[in-house]
Formats: sequence, structure tokens, C-alpha cells
Amino acid sequence: MSKRVLVAAGSKHGATAEIAMRIGEVLVRSGISVVVADPRDVRDLEGLDAVVLGSAVYAGHWISEAIELAEKIAAADPRPPTWLFSSGPIGDPPKPEEDPVDVADVSAKTSAIDHRVFSGKLDKAKLGFGERAITMALRAPEGDFRDWVEIETWADEIANTVIGAA
Repeated sequence: MSKRVLVAAGSKHGATAEIAMRIGEVLVRSGISVVVADPRDVRDLEGLDAVVLGSAVYAGHWISEAIELAEKIAAADPRPPTWLFSSGPIGDPPKPEEDPVDVADVSAKTSAIDHRVFSGKLDKAKLGFGERAITMALRAPEGDFRDWVEIETWADEIANTVIGAA
């Protein structure tokens, strides 16, 4: 019987959702049954063998819908094995270097197996006025800084763990 994995990511402008989609594709190639969803659309966690939950990071914090799904994972009985990822640092080298403020709490609540921070993407054309003002003030570089090889390698590690679980 195929393992079932939920991959969900809170994504404000779509770049983090694209990471979730890529993780889902890698898991499917490994023979895993995958549902990729917006965290707001996840109603229950029943019958899942694992969850991969990610969030875009803004001002050092995960976005609310990802935090809310983490709360559901924390309350689940049984709690599915969970991997976490954050997307947000930009530039070369990526800034900021620190983990998002929420991650330690989310990781503890979900008993996360791992948390990874992946570089993000900044497309100023997709930003609102306030976001553009902040990126200008911080001199944030525009561009796609995501490392797809790094993301796919991590997804392969997850697949191997999920498939190897009895």
C-alpha cells in the first residue's frame, strides 16, 4: 500500500507554493501518494503517513495559515511525522541568516523531524505598496534565489524516510 503524504505551504505570492509543488513531485516520483494543498484547505490529517509543512517568512515570521495548520498537526492523534521548511532569505549570500522567530515553537509543537530554510524569490512587481517600500528601504535584491537541487535533495531524504518507515 502506498504511503500518503500531505505537502502544504503558506505562500503569499506563490514562490513558497512552488517549492511545495516541487517537493510533492519528488515524493510522487518515489511512489508516494501526495496531496499538495494550501494550509487553509486542509480539513483533517487522518490517514496520513507524513506531513511536509512550509511557510513563506515575512519580517521573521511564518504566515498565519501555516501556523494554524501546525496547530492542527500538534493536536492530531496520532501525530503524523512532520518535516518543516521556511522560504524567505534572498540575496547572495542569503539574508537574513537567522531562523524565523516561530520555528522553534512550531518545531516543538509538531515534533518535527527536520526544519530547512530555503532561499526565496523576490518579484517586486507582485508586491503591494507597503511591501515595495520595505524592500526598497532594506535594499532587498530582486530575483529567484531558490536552489532547486537543494530542495529536491531534501525531498528525496524525506521520501527515503517515509518509504523506509514500517
